[in-house]
Amino acid sequence: MADLDNKEQAELDPADMEDVEEVEEEETGEDVNSKARQLTVQMMQNPQILAALQERLDGLVGSPSGYMESLPKVVKRRVNALKNLQVKCAHIEAKFYEEVHELERKYAALYQPLFDKRSDIIKAVYEPTDEECEWKQEEEEELTEEMKEKAKLEEEKKDEEKEDPKGIPEFWLTVFKNVDLLSEMLQEHDEPILKHLQDIKVKFSDAGQPMSFTLEFHFEPNDFFTNTVLTKTYKMRSEPDESDPFSFDGPEIMGCTGCTIDWTKGKNVTLKTIKKKQKHKGRGTVRTVTKTVPNDSFFNFFTPPEVPESGELDEDSEAVLAADFEIGHFIRERIVPRAVLYFTGEAIEDDDDDYDEEGEEADDEEGEEEADEENDPSYDPKVRIQSCFRLISTYRINTEQWISGRVWLRGVGYILFMLTILC
Repeated sequence: MADLDNKEQAELDPADMEDVEEVEEEETGEDVNSKARQLTVQMMQNPQILAALQERLDGLVGSPSGYMESLPKVVKRRVNALKNLQVKCAHIEAKFYEEVHELERKYAALYQPLFDKRSDIIKAVYEPTDEECEWKQEEEEELTEEMKEKAKLEEEKKDEEKEDPKGIPEFWLTVFKNVDLLSEMLQEHDEPILKHLQDIKVKFSDAGQPMSFTLEFHFEPNDFFTNTVLTKTYKMRSEPDESDPFSFDGPEIMGCTGCTIDWTKGKNVTLKTIKKKQKHKGRGTVRTVTKTVPNDSFFNFFTPPEVPESGELDEDSEAVLAADFEIGHFIRERIVPRAVLYFTGEAIEDDDDDYDEEGEEADDEEGEEEADEENDPSYDPKVRIQSCFRLISTYRINTEQWISGRVWLRGVGYILFMLTILC
């Protein structure tokens, strides 16, 4: 039997043997990848390893690769000339953004009459005409006349059963609840107040004034506070920092100021009262102490941390301000101009479709791309490198600093891969 087995092995085609070897290598590679993923998950769950990784990342900041030092003196001299040109480019770019701001001011005045009419419809100040209300949806094109008539009768029947609502009730509250970035800020006790929100406006600084914009939240009279308008002003700067001109990447928000909310007594949702029992060490008696402490609320948005003149903030305040700036920018750039699409959910669906398509393409074509990318003349490895650096920019690490950390880059790569999936 042993001789027969040996004979069968000898009769195997060499190509078949190569196929067997390739399969075994692939299986071994899969095992390695599986172990690497398991190791990555364990690393992600280990706070000590993450802390050590963060310490290593922090240590890389400012550490040169040694390449510049190796250049001849005459080449370094020319590089310095290029850097001076780059500084001049940054100043020109700053002027460009200043003019963009002026254009925003100009077109804001053109948009405003439309936004005012939108507000009037929401508040029931203006009832749109039949012509203004006519909107042909794509689905309606496929419906027969009989189905359209049936749907119309059902809608009329529902309208008769309900009270005639004024305007568009809870418009802005619905917008906020439909947007993840804003809904995360909302608490249950905020909703009754936001039902009274009638409009959000963006006001830009006047010509010749320092660059800034103000968000105005207009409320109808309510039982919670006496203000009719709550404001949040963001101050911006569009000029390179003299100490670090190469970091300039367009206007940046330098600080923001909120406003004082004149709460009705007992209605301040940004504070809550808690009761604690305290026991006297000596006598053993127990007393109840009442304390007022901060409470989670959307309306904390109007009392941001103050930025000291030195500009230095602790980590918590810096994180709060960073999130605050993101929210303010999002309201200005997306929510106010496209409010109705966030109310209906269409803007959110568009955003989701973009991400889904990207994700599906990545899932469906990942194996194909890996197999063909080396033979594809249009394949550009820089695209992936740039995507990686965009993610790493959170840690403020540049290319040279990553080169000096290439010994442990593979481990970080696995972590970044996991982060990409989680995000």
